[in-house]
Amino acid sequence: MEDYAWVVEYLPAGKATDMKKEPLVQLVGNQFFTLLEASLKNEASVLVGTKLFVGKGDREEVDRIKRRIGYEELTNGAKEILPNVVKRIVEEHEPLFINFLNKAAPISMRVHQLDLLPGIGKRNMEEILKEREKAPFESFEDLKSRVSTISDPAGVFTHRIISELEGKERYFLFTKPQRPY
Repeated sequence: MEDYAWVVEYLPAGKATDMKKEPLVQLVGNQFFTLLEASLKNEASVLVGTKLFVGKGDREEVDRIKRRIGYEELTNGAKEILPNVVKRIVEEHEPLFINFLNKAAPISMRVHQLDLLPGIGKRNMEEILKEREKAPFESFEDLKSRVSTISDPAGVFTHRIISELEGKERYFLFTKPQRPY
């Protein structure tokens, strides 16, 4: 369950297809990147790109979480802002992603977790593995300085997370699949 989520769309009159007209938000979870739809309290006003408390207890803006949604249910506006918000979450949780790089392991005889990151080919993977044997990575800056071909580590993770949310991936490293396969 997510405790915090970021607003990627605000619909003050709800969706056109809903019978009950109430203010809605589409959200992306701050921890598991869960896509959610929530109704807002009447007096609440929110902005796209802000973080809201959605956990158990007294919520300031969110009345209730209506449901988990799939990527295809996001509005076009939400799909446009989602990569920026996901990148902010990745940057906010930098130690978790650095830990992933430091601990990534083979999935099978032919596939390594690092292979699944976009832009990380065999050469980059070998360089990352070699560098982390010398010393664990400390930050994205440390990674960029030691593996020169990776200029935007947060962007690499963002691209992978968006691809997982879109349902394009076989393996889920950072999100949970919307529906069981």
